[in-house]
Amino acid sequence: YLILFLLTTAGWIWVNGGFQINGASKKVEEEENEEEETPEPLRNFTLKQLRCFDGSTNENTGEEKPVYLSLGGVVFDVSKGRDFYGPGGPYEIFAGRECGVALAKMSFDESLLDDVGACESLGVGDKNELDGWLEKFEHFRCYPIKGRLVPDDNLPSPDKVISADELLKFNGLIEGIPEGEYKCYATHPIYLGAGDFVFDVSFGGVSMYGKGGPYQRFAGKDASRALALMSFDVKDLENTDTSDLDEKQLKVLSDWVDNFKKKKGYPVVGRLNKKV
Repeated sequence: YLILFLLTTAGWIWVNGGFQINGASKKVEEEENEEEETPEPLRNFTLKQLRCFDGSTNENTGEEKPVYLSLGGVVFDVSKGRDFYGPGGPYEIFAGRECGVALAKMSFDESLLDDVGACESLGVGDKNELDGWLEKFEHFRCYPIKGRLVPDDNLPSPDKVISADELLKFNGLIEGIPEGEYKCYATHPIYLGAGDFVFDVSFGGVSMYGKGGPYQRFAGKDASRALALMSFDVKDLENTDTSDLDEKQLKVLSDWVDNFKKKKGYPVVGRLNKKV
């Protein structure tokens, strides 16, 4: 009878979701599921950033990278189709590339890749073919949309001088669908000044610098001093002077700038107006 009782008890626990202490186990599981279902905010991509998502092995971590591709500027995560689009797959040439024209024409010609603008000049038949691919990816394959590819010629000039007032306009708090000159963006630009440069951190940093992000207070500002001091103090954001920083602090700022440029690949969209 003792054995039968133990087996029955164990079976009840297994059916009802495992051992729980005051329902804690079930609550934790629900919270984990909720976190998994929370989608990442849409982001913008440069062509160079997109090329990194080719499914190859990350040299630093040894893990496989996600597989993204762009169709007419819409960036999909096709990692579920790694056998087709990943390394060694029949469509691997499209991994990390804009391939709207190529798929519309059912061509593997590499000269047709990475030209978002060419999608606008497709003939009626090819345009219908591209629309069919978009519908298939989004509604039948259910590949997640990660954002939009912004062509290099749609990016602001890196030599443009940006004032503090203009910088503040791009503070990560703008809501709604981008329009006008930013209509090809998935989300509104988010500017951050560091060193002499202005970076658009909406190209991968929306969750960090956008609304509700831990670094949102840096958005729309010259954050040079705050970054150099690793400070969240308001006075270090209001004071943009870095002339009194020591060599170690300036090295920290330089490391931030290198990280934004090289590791994150945030595009430089202007230069800070440092004149008083």
